[in-house]
Amino acid sequence: MSPGEPKPRRFPLKLDQVAATKTAVVREVLRPQAHLQQVEQDRRRQTIPQGVGLDSAPVRHRMVERLTRDGIHHAGVLAAFAQVPRHLFVDSALVNQAYEDTSLPIGLGQTISKPSVVAAMMQLLCTRPGAAVPASAKPLGNCLEIGSGCGYQAALLSLLSTRLVSIERLRDLHLKARQNLDELRRQTPHSPDVRLVYGDGTLGHAPQAPFDTIIAAAGGAALPQAWLDQLAPGGRIVAPMEDASRGGAQVLTIIDRLPDGSLQHSRAGEVLFVPLKSGTT
Repeated sequence: MSPGEPKPRRFPLKLDQVAATKTAVVREVLRPQAHLQQVEQDRRRQTIPQGVGLDSAPVRHRMVERLTRDGIHHAGVLAAFAQVPRHLFVDSALVNQAYEDTSLPIGLGQTISKPSVVAAMMQLLCTRPGAAVPASAKPLGNCLEIGSGCGYQAALLSLLSTRLVSIERLRDLHLKARQNLDELRRQTPHSPDVRLVYGDGTLGHAPQAPFDTIIAAAGGAALPQAWLDQLAPGGRIVAPMEDASRGGAQVLTIIDRLPDGSLQHSRAGEVLFVPLKSGTT
């Protein structure tokens, strides 16, 4: 460029000086919300039951199959265990053990009994000699439960009873049983009703007596007289009781009231339950 010659104009360029450019590649607009939607979909896939969760029928049926192998054969008892979700009645930290054949703590030094023990006691009640119709859908008749605990056994018993009264002496457990049974009714609206009573179980429940069946989840040195007095003719009590000849170990005791009013005693093996106590707390 010679001296004095004007410098070429660089900017802005005239329209005829603008060089043709390649069409820009249109890129997809980034959408952060699309990623969040994918995360939500993944979460839903993980939380929606796929048939193997604790709330699925196959889990309960595997427990029923185990009970059958252990000698439980009463169709009504097996059907009750297949229907009632045990995991609703245990603490959240223990739900993975809900369908194992083991007792689990429910607070205040109490436990929810092993399914095999509960099933065996229920079967003894359902097959009592005094039952008018042994194959009835409600073989327990008017039933009294001593020790509501967390409410699981009450839920089972209610399916086989024309009426069930369940007594708990520990107020906090009484409230827990009520809460658990309310939740069961919310999930299965046609669940039978249970009359929960906060009171001294050793006194039975005279207002609803006589009872066709009485079952206890605690054992002492002797059966309370109130239970015997409130047992109907043809009725049966199944309860743990201490056996002095075995060093105070508990044995499952069966009491039948015969048609003549007399009582017949028998036993069905060793068990381990919490001690039977009177009063309330």
